[in-house]
Amino acid sequence: MKFWDTPKNILVILAHPDDPEFFCGATIAEWVKQGNKVSYCLLTKGDKGVNKEFQTTEDIRQLRMDEQTQAARQIGVEDITFLDNEDGYLVPTLELRKEVTRVIRQKKPQIMVTCDPTNYFMNDDYINHPDHRAAGQIAIDAVFPAAGNPLFFTELITDEHLYPHGVEEVWLSLPKEPNLVLDVTNTWEKKVAALMQHHSQIGDQEAFKLRMSNRRANDSSDDTPRFEESFKRIVFK
Repeated sequence: MKFWDTPKNILVILAHPDDPEFFCGATIAEWVKQGNKVSYCLLTKGDKGVNKEFQTTEDIRQLRMDEQTQAARQIGVEDITFLDNEDGYLVPTLELRKEVTRVIRQKKPQIMVTCDPTNYFMNDDYINHPDHRAAGQIAIDAVFPAAGNPLFFTELITDEHLYPHGVEEVWLSLPKEPNLVLDVTNTWEKKVAALMQHHSQIGDQEAFKLRMSNRRANDSSDDTPRFEESFKRIVFK
C-alpha cells in the first residue's frame, strides 16, 4: 500500500476532534509508518460533542483538544492546528476558505485529505453531519483555485508572506463514490487505540471495541478479519 516513492507532507483537514481517526485513522497510521509527515487542521474544537453517555453544560473544548492530541500521538501525528469555529455551525464562507488557504500555504502539503462534501447519506441509517460536508467543501475550494493562485487572498502574501502553494493530490474520506479501497488490517488496531483516547465520545470501551471489530470487510470472517478504508483520490496532472 505504498503510493509514493519519496516521503510526502500530508495535511488532513476535517471538522472535529476524532474525525481523522474515525474517517481514516488506519490509513494515516500506515502513512506515518512509511515515513510520511502527517499534520491535522481541525476547523472546530468539538464544543457540541455531547452524547447520551457524556452530558455536560461545561465548555468541553479543552477536553476535546486534549483527547485529540493523545489520539493523534497513538498513530504518530504531533502537529495539530485547531481553528476556532463553533462546532455544528460550519458553512463554506469566503472567510473560512481564507483561513484554510492560510494553513495550506503554511504547511505546504503535497497531499491534502478531507471529507467528501457530496456525501449526505452514507448508508440507510445515518445522515452525514453538516460540519463534515462543510469542512470538505471549504478544504476543496481552498485547494483549488485559492491556495495556488497569487490573485486569491493577496493579503496573505503582502501581510503574512504566505506564497501560493499547489497540492499534488486530494483524498476524500467518507466518499460517496470511492475509487480507492485500501486494506488497512495491519494498522486497524492502531486506529482503535487512537479512538480509545476520545473518552468523551466513545462511551463504554468494551462495547466500542466490539463495534469496531464488527466493521470488518464483507468478505472476511471473525477468524480472519480484514478491514478497509475508502477514498476518492484525485491526482492533479
